[in-house]
Amino acid sequence: MSVISNDLAMMLARAPVEAAIAAARFIGRGDERAADQAAVDAMRAALNAMPIRGRVVIGEGERDDAPMLYVGEEVGAGKGPELDIALDPLEGTTLTAKAKANALAVMAIAPKGGLLHAPDTYMDKIAIGPGYPPDLIDLDEGAADTVRKLAKAKGVAPEEIGVCVLDRPRHGGIIEALRGVGARVQLIDDGDIAGVINCTKPETGIDLYLGQGGAPEGVLAAAALKCVGGQFQGRLVIRNEQERMRAEAAGIEDLKRRYALDDLVSKDAIFIAVGVTSGSLLRGVRFDSGTIRTNAVVMNSATHTVTELHIRQPA
Repeated sequence: MSVISNDLAMMLARAPVEAAIAAARFIGRGDERAADQAAVDAMRAALNAMPIRGRVVIGEGERDDAPMLYVGEEVGAGKGPELDIALDPLEGTTLTAKAKANALAVMAIAPKGGLLHAPDTYMDKIAIGPGYPPDLIDLDEGAADTVRKLAKAKGVAPEEIGVCVLDRPRHGGIIEALRGVGARVQLIDDGDIAGVINCTKPETGIDLYLGQGGAPEGVLAAAALKCVGGQFQGRLVIRNEQERMRAEAAGIEDLKRRYALDDLVSKDAIFIAVGVTSGSLLRGVRFDSGTIRTNAVVMNSATHTVTELHIRQPA
């Protein structure tokens, strides 16, 4: 049996499902910290009950700052496959607190050594979904030229290209360039993992993701793209001495390196996302008449499968 089997993927999906349910109890309550802590506690408990030997390579922070699911923490029952685990028990704490769309519980898993230990810094990112010629995107190419190239490859006008960008002042130039070439720009408040994954689903209308977001989230998103044959490039953004030290502590030697997808996720991987609040990707958690309903997507690069789950369980 492959280390990255569908049976393993379905078992591991239990952890983000439990995190999503725990976080959902805080939707709209305005308490980001409580929602995040509930998700962390639930995901950790679920992982520790599983027959795996897992090590968190991307988590809630360094050990001194995060009492649970910190980088380097060992999870699982101490037997079974050795796994690298990247996780965000609640991607979209603000979205959850404000009852906005697209909050997720997410996790990526690969055999030991398969995921880059990305430091807690920003990363410049570009991503597209499957079905395009290899090496189509270039992180160092201008936004307008990227849209024109993507439109040509897709056989449409630039006006038909949808681009997802985090709504931040730092992206003003990118947004202006995209609109200047006629692209449709979808601005999101938070949750750039969901933003990247939008590229994998044609029904979202998003063809391209551009902009700067968290480096750990870049690895999680790259795992999803690896499962479906998408493309991704990223480069760390080091703004000060503290961030440089973080990167060096994570083993990053070339701070200006441009990472391709396989640099971030070097082995076959599983990616799992569970909706906390409903959005363009997944329906959120629903509490209804003594039952809890969740909606998850499980992607596996080893088997090239994408499975959507609709789970119903007692409250």
